Amino acid sequence: MAAEEAKVKLHWLNGSRAQSILFLLEELDISYDLEIYHRLKSMLAPPELKKIHPLGKSPVVTITAPGVAEPVVLAETAFIVQYLCDHFPKGKDLVPQRWKDGQEGKVGGETEEWMRYEYLMNYIEGSFMFTMVLNFVLSGLKGSSVPFFVRPITTLIANQVIGMMVFPNMKRHFGMMEKYLETSPGNGNYMCGPKLTGADIMLSYPLIAGKGGAFDSIGTWEKGSFKETFPKLHAYIERLAEEPGWKKSVEKIKEIEGGFSLLPTPGAPSARI
Repeated sequence: MAAEEAKVKLHWLNGSRAQSILFLLEELDISYDLEIYHRLKSMLAPPELKKIHPLGKSPVVTITAPGVAEPVVLAETAFIVQYLCDHFPKGKDLVPQRWKDGQEGKVGGETEEWMRYEYLMNYIEGSFMFTMVLNFVLSGLKGSSVPFFVRPITTLIANQVIGMMVFPNMKRHFGMMEKYLETSPGNGNYMCGPKLTGADIMLSYPLIAGKGGAFDSIGTWEKGSFKETFPKLHAYIERLAEEPGWKKSVEKIKEIEGGFSLLPTPGAPSARI
């Protein structure tokens, strides 16, 4: 389909990685529509999303264009990022050059920037987000949604699992990200080098959501705090939050919703920034 004729719609759910896709759409500088959904009291997505994709989750993007019989339906953050970067002109700026000059098609001929990018696209969807989601689910066992008379038990269990499994894995993940930034090609400020990429955009929501102190509440970091233990990663998260595309994505939701919450909460956003 011709990119200029395509009509893109993001099915946005509050407190979800749909915010990263909204960031991407702003970076691509294309027109798009937003369909807003709110979480139920159970914290699950509303059933209306199942009409768009059978898993009923967000983010989901639909694209229509003249001559295309059925809308293109995109689910899973990495696939959405890949597809949109492939089909819209400014997307090429968010994907590193694949081949070293004269090494096209050869094993080992890829640039370091591209190898990092491809790895991160898969790593974020797999290892990293599994740990983030597990922490979110377990933290929910300590919240007000759990009846107060069983909350001490669920809190004890959640803290034990977080301490034994989640927190050690988080330290490994954040330690690797710190190393990626220390060794970024061209002394760059991003994971793959000097330029913002789709992988950085994918990391934006889960990392920015934790920058307000959430990471510090998980456990005791080696140097006292998350910021002190991972200074480059902390600075990187601050930079992501100041990216024009991210700020525009937040303002877009504020305009529509009257507020913006990074955290998954039932109904419309209640925590405003």
